[in-house]
Amino acid sequence: MNRCAVIGVGQTHYTTKRRDVSIAGLVREAALRALEDAGLTFKDIDAVVIGKAPDLFEGVMMPESYLADALGATGKPMMRVHTAGSVGGSTALVGAGLIQGGVHDRVLVVAFEKQSESNATWALSTHLPFSASLVVGAGGYFAPHIREYMRRTGAPDHIGTLVAVKDRLNALKNPYAHLKIPGIDRAMVESTPMLWEPIRYLETCPSSDGACAMVLSSEDKVTGTPAWVHGTAMRSEPIFRAGRDTVSPQGGKDCAADVYRQAGITDPRRQIDVAEVYVPFSWYEPMWLENLGFAAEGEGWKLTESGATALDGDIPWNASGGVLSSNPIGASGLIRFAEAAQQVRGMAGEHQVDGARLALGHAYGGGAQFFAMWIVGRERPDGVQPR
Repeated sequence: MNRCAVIGVGQTHYTTKRRDVSIAGLVREAALRALEDAGLTFKDIDAVVIGKAPDLFEGVMMPESYLADALGATGKPMMRVHTAGSVGGSTALVGAGLIQGGVHDRVLVVAFEKQSESNATWALSTHLPFSASLVVGAGGYFAPHIREYMRRTGAPDHIGTLVAVKDRLNALKNPYAHLKIPGIDRAMVESTPMLWEPIRYLETCPSSDGACAMVLSSEDKVTGTPAWVHGTAMRSEPIFRAGRDTVSPQGGKDCAADVYRQAGITDPRRQIDVAEVYVPFSWYEPMWLENLGFAAEGEGWKLTESGATALDGDIPWNASGGVLSSNPIGASGLIRFAEAAQQVRGMAGEHQVDGARLALGHAYGGGAQFFAMWIVGRERPDGVQPR
C-alpha cells in the first residue's frame, strides 16, 4: 500500500448564512485555500472527491453535478461520497484510498453544507401522511440515548454543561469557528432553554454554512509540511438491528479497533496526543470516550469532569471547538479530519496542542450507525521522516 499524506488544508469561515457566495463559490473558496497551502494549482490535481450530506438539507438534488468547473475537475475523475453526517470523514478516506491504492498521486477532497438555504431540522423530522411526527431533528432522536447513558453510568446532570463550556472556550481561539461566545460559563449554558431533555440550547450544535478541503498526496509528490496517514477505517451497522446498543454502537467500537490496529495503538489515551471527535451534542463526549476506548465503560463522564479533555488536559478533545461550535453538516466530519492533520503539522494556530505528534479524526452519522476514523502523525508510518 502506498503511503498517503495531507499536504494542504483549506477552510471557509463558518457562519449562519453565507449570502455572498453560491454553493460553487463556497467549495471553491475552501479548495483554493487548500491548494495554496500545498503550493499547488488545480492543474496538479489528478481527481476530486466531494462529500455531501442528504440533498434535502438544501433542497438541491445532486449538487456535485454542476461543481466540476468550480473545483477544476473538468475532464478529470470526480466522485461523490454520502454516508449521512459522517460523510466528511468518509470523503477523506475515499480520497486516501485512491492514493494508497496507487490510482492517483494527488487528490482534492472537499465537503460542504449550506444549511441557510433550507432547514435541516425539518428535513430530519418525520411528517404526516407517512408517519406520526415523534421527534424534531437529530436532537429528538439522540436525546433518549443520552438519557440511557446517564441512567447506566450515574453521570450527574452537569457533565454536558462542562463539555459545552470547554468546546466553546476552545472556539474562541479558532478564527474559522462559527459560534464565539465571550464569557461562556456554566451559568450561561444552564440558563438556556431545554430543547430535548437533557440537551439545553447551548449544549447543541449550530446550523452553519461552510466548506472544508484537503489535498492528499502520495509519498513521491509530497510538498511542504505533511501529516502522514497511519490508519483509516469505516464501519456501519443496521440502524434497527436486533439487540443494537445505541449508547455505544458496535460499529464505532469496531472502527476504532481497526484504525488503532493499523496505527499500532494499544492505549489511545496515552498514545494519541489530540483528538477531533464528532460531538454534535455535548453529552456525546463522555459517550464517545467510552466507545473509542479512551475510558472504561461507565467512566467517560469522570474523564470529562476531571478536565482531561480540556486544551491543557492530557488528552485534549476538540481543540478547534468541534461540531458544537461549527456545523456545516456535510463538512463537519472532514473538518475533524483536517483539524487533526493541522495539529500534527503544527499549523493549528492558537488552538495548537504543544507537541502533538499523533492525532485522531472521527466522524459519525445517521442514527449513529455510520463511522469513519483516521490516525495521522507528524512522522511517516515507519517512524522515519523523509529527507
